[in-house]
Amino acid sequence: MGRHHQPRKGSVAFSPRKRSAKETPRVKSWPTTEEPKLLGLAGYKVGMTHIMMVDNTKNSPTEGMEVATPVTVMEVPPLSVMGVRVYEKTSRGLKAMGEVLADNLNEELSRKITLPKEEYNQEAAINKIKENIEYLEDVRVLLNTNPKVTSVPKKKPEIFECGIGGKNPEEKLNYALELLGQEISAKDILNEGEFVDAIAVTKGKGFQGPVKRFGIRIQYGKAARSSKARHVGSIGPWTPARTMWTVAQAGQMGYHKRTEYNKKILKIGEQSEVDQVNPKGGFIKYGLVKNDYILVKGSVPGPSKRLIILRKGIRANSKNPEAAQINFISTASKQGV
Repeated sequence: MGRHHQPRKGSVAFSPRKRSAKETPRVKSWPTTEEPKLLGLAGYKVGMTHIMMVDNTKNSPTEGMEVATPVTVMEVPPLSVMGVRVYEKTSRGLKAMGEVLADNLNEELSRKITLPKEEYNQEAAINKIKENIEYLEDVRVLLNTNPKVTSVPKKKPEIFECGIGGKNPEEKLNYALELLGQEISAKDILNEGEFVDAIAVTKGKGFQGPVKRFGIRIQYGKAARSSKARHVGSIGPWTPARTMWTVAQAGQMGYHKRTEYNKKILKIGEQSEVDQVNPKGGFIKYGLVKNDYILVKGSVPGPSKRLIILRKGIRANSKNPEAAQINFISTASKQGV
């Protein structure tokens, strides 16, 4: 009998596969645009349903036809601009040069950070930045979520940085200071038909063996009877006398930060339109949508109630940003599905 040969099964990408440090993902890069505008927002993953829409994808076999499409529902309550942070360029990359906090900070932020004292001088912080404006390299805003207005059982807001578009750092700074202390909704940032990147921490699956984690073949025949079946046949040669990192072994699976590119926004619904998506009895493991919502084509990382950051598409130059015509949104009960 001939010897069995096949390519290795487990991807060695994303190594080391260890747990994410935080549940709120950190976005390390932002697209560049000349229009002064926020480049992302965050929302909570509610669940999935399906819609009937007219396919407007150019050269698609179903172009112009009505098709069923799976969508992810995300609840996106207004975000508060709690601060502005500026960066200078150093030999080791960008370094925070200073920041300005808003006056009307949410009291729930005290669960997350130490709020500034009453004698905090906002004008002095702004002037200090403008005095060193020649060193300015980048400007970002600090946004905080408002989970108390959703069905998520959470009081502590999440805080994350968001990039800003603009022709130069000075224009970005002026725009950011105009937004300071204001609330931002989804329609202020994104448009229907636009392509975005979904960034989130995936579902955690705990400690798993190499068969489930990397998809290796279960041993068979005498090899399986003599010892065990769900392990690699060899973890390495005698020389070099060490185990390579590419060998499939047991360990943490899931709860990793992942980015999915070019997810199309099919609909941005307002708070008054929540009945169009809420099923009878609410979504499983979430409840009812109470605020603005977004329908994203396909799936996004993470379980229900997880915070998802939607960044303007960093690779979306060749995509068709036309809004699709939606004819039907399923509100059938998701119980038992």
